[in-house]
Amino acid sequence: MRAVIQRVSSARVEVDGEITGAIERGLLVYLGVGIGDGPKDRAYLLDKILNARIFENLEGKFDRSVLDVGGELLVVSQFTLYGDLRRGRRPSFDGALRPEEAEAMYEAFVHEARARGVGVATGRFRAHMHVSSVNDGPVTLWLDTAKAAD
Repeated sequence: MRAVIQRVSSARVEVDGEITGAIERGLLVYLGVGIGDGPKDRAYLLDKILNARIFENLEGKFDRSVLDVGGELLVVSQFTLYGDLRRGRRPSFDGALRPEEAEAMYEAFVHEARARGVGVATGRFRAHMHVSSVNDGPVTLWLDTAKAAD
């Protein structure tokens, strides 16, 4: 699984002019699911995202997680994180999991985050979305379970 996470002051996603999800302080999470990803990848990624110390303490040092600051997640499905532009000019998405299976993994990720007591807003899977955010910092990080340290 892959995720791009951004520390935000606020973020929202719209589908057909309707706001489907919005948060204030927290993390905007673009989430992609690849072929071969499973429950272990999902658990690893969720733990990393929820416990990443990327919020500042009183001294201005990164020392607090989204859990520590009472922040929320806005989780947006993003199969294009598996886009490969190494050949040609049009991206190949051969590494992305089929949509039906990816949606189940996405929904499980959201469910498990909520079960951990985090407020979670979402986009709409397989919809054309407009995402707006105020990146705080800016702080943007990329996570890939295939490159995870054991």
